[in-house]
Amino acid sequence: MAAASTSMAATAALLPPRATRTSVAAARVSSLPYLPSRFSSHPAKLYSEPQRLSLVQIRASSDDSPASVDAGELFTDLKEKWDALENKSTVILYGGGAIVAVWLSSVVVGAINSVPLLPKIMELVGLGYTGWFVYRYLLFKSSRKELAEDIEGLKKKIAGTE
Repeated sequence: MAAASTSMAATAALLPPRATRTSVAAARVSSLPYLPSRFSSHPAKLYSEPQRLSLVQIRASSDDSPASVDAGELFTDLKEKWDALENKSTVILYGGGAIVAVWLSSVVVGAINSVPLLPKIMELVGLGYTGWFVYRYLLFKSSRKELAEDIEGLKKKIAGTE
């Protein structure tokens, strides 16, 4: 703002005394549309009192937050859980497999994205599937119940309780 006011003062010093701000604006020829001057009014005057108060941002401090996590405590918990594992090689194998799967999927998505028309077609397929899913499972009460039962059955299979 200070740089703009100094450049305005320098422009006013170079112009003859009869030149005003409107004649300076009229003298400039630009292909841009007309914009109101930044110097005409203060931005706070444009808003009413409740709107001005809604623009204020409040930052919360986390000094006395009970949810803060101690890094040392986190590492000791992880170490205890790692020591309690019997099949460490299986966990490492599954973790490595997950990392490779994520990397491979990002490579496939990148390759699909580089084909000119394919991303738009995939977007249409995704929108179509979303519409079908909403119609099939979310629109009617009986189908929502069926979806909830399917999800509960899947949770039981994953947890190993079934």
